[in-house]
Amino acid sequence: MEIQPLSVLDAYRIVPSKLTDERGCFYESLRRDRLLAATGHAFTARQANFSVSRRGTLRGIHGVRLPPGQAKVVNCVRGAVLDIVVDLRLDSPTFGTHAVNRLDADGGVAVFVAEGLGHGFVALTDDACVGYLCSTTYVPGTPLEVNPLDPELALPWQLAGPPLMSRKDAEAPGLAEAIRAGLLPTYAQCRAVYDRQRAARH
Repeated sequence: MEIQPLSVLDAYRIVPSKLTDERGCFYESLRRDRLLAATGHAFTARQANFSVSRRGTLRGIHGVRLPPGQAKVVNCVRGAVLDIVVDLRLDSPTFGTHAVNRLDADGGVAVFVAEGLGHGFVALTDDACVGYLCSTTYVPGTPLEVNPLDPELALPWQLAGPPLMSRKDAEAPGLAEAIRAGLLPTYAQCRAVYDRQRAARH
């Protein structure tokens, strides 16, 4: 597999190397050792989630507050989505910037999203199924939502019409409001999490 850094610091695109024959194909979607070697992030999956969405559904921008924080490996196992990662870490060199990827079942591409980053996607097909490997289990009261349509973020969702959204996402605070409310982690807090994870692997 090839692991490529994205324009958002600590986010990566994971491109599989497929073995194909008359039956179809086989590929590794994730290897922890290669992810650690390429990124410095010691990712361990502790929960797996799936979402299934109608075309035009917008989910995000989601994260998890520190502590506990949560890193994710996200891929699309059916259909296709336009996936966006946003840097929500205060004082990060790439704070407020985003990276866009098309994820689909045919390509098998995944995205690694480190703790402190926000993530969301819009479904490009009906019945789009997205899988998430998560580094922490769900803890009530810790999810973080930022409004994906916030003009300050100006995320390029390429929408053909009004998206289908949950009430929670539609009413989520914009970036400035999230900062005022003290919801966002700092870059230093996140770096401390990454360093502890690496130290625990040695």
